[in-house]
Amino acid sequence: MAWTALLLGLLGLALLGLLLYWQLILAEGTYLGPRVVVLLYDWSAHIYERVKQFDAGDEQWFLGLPLAHALGVIPAPLVLDVATGTGRLPRALLRQPAFNGRVIGLDLSRRMLREAVRRTAQFADRLTYIWQDARCLPFDDDTFDAVTCLEALEFTPNPRAVLAELVRVLRPGGVLLVTNRIGHDAKFLPGRAFPRDEFECLLHEFPLEELRVGPWQMDYDLAWAVKAGEPRGGSVRPLSGILRCLACGGQLNREARAFRCTGCARAYPIAEDGVIEMVHAGKSGP
Repeated sequence: MAWTALLLGLLGLALLGLLLYWQLILAEGTYLGPRVVVLLYDWSAHIYERVKQFDAGDEQWFLGLPLAHALGVIPAPLVLDVATGTGRLPRALLRQPAFNGRVIGLDLSRRMLREAVRRTAQFADRLTYIWQDARCLPFDDDTFDAVTCLEALEFTPNPRAVLAELVRVLRPGGVLLVTNRIGHDAKFLPGRAFPRDEFECLLHEFPLEELRVGPWQMDYDLAWAVKAGEPRGGSVRPLSGILRCLACGGQLNREARAFRCTGCARAYPIAEDGVIEMVHAGKSGP
């Protein structure tokens, strides 16, 4: 009986280890909720770039250059990078001589944003970071000339809902750039990663055209699409002209250290590193 109990105990520990490996390593906490995902990224923010080992040349050639080219006919394009992490896409795009626009990077991991600010300091005059959840983007419909989300959809609670938000804030004629996890590990992410044909069908649920899906690096497909409708992009707009209150949808006015809603008076602080902190924002009041 003792040996049986010991074997059952060891088997239980092995199964628990496999479960933890699946949930925390392969799925990066996605089935345990956004708080766990954020916690894991906060913990790894300082080593994230070392782990990913992005090649600056490849990023310029395969990411920054094609996106800058796609936006070439738009005067002063405005780009939103959702789940921006350490500022991978902003760096690749803002280093392009042909790109003369601005970028907003949004992420739910505050420590990743801190790293992004440090790594993109040279572009501070053309780049803004916002601490906020991708499921509720603080912008009006049809705001951006391009919206991107790289290597992140599979770690959100509802990829379809996030895609709907990405398309909502994209202007007609604007470019959508998103990835979908494929490869060996994708089968361990049911409901978060999709076979290529299913991913294409999912994208066709939205008002998108000129859809192209192809391999991206090792474990992803990359989808390019254009939002349907009469193109009307470009123009320089201040943040107060595009940011919206998460509580009431009102316009936000810039103050010394915060953006304040003109409707409900809720304040969204601007941190010392310049990040607009919309998560856990203070209560409304004078």
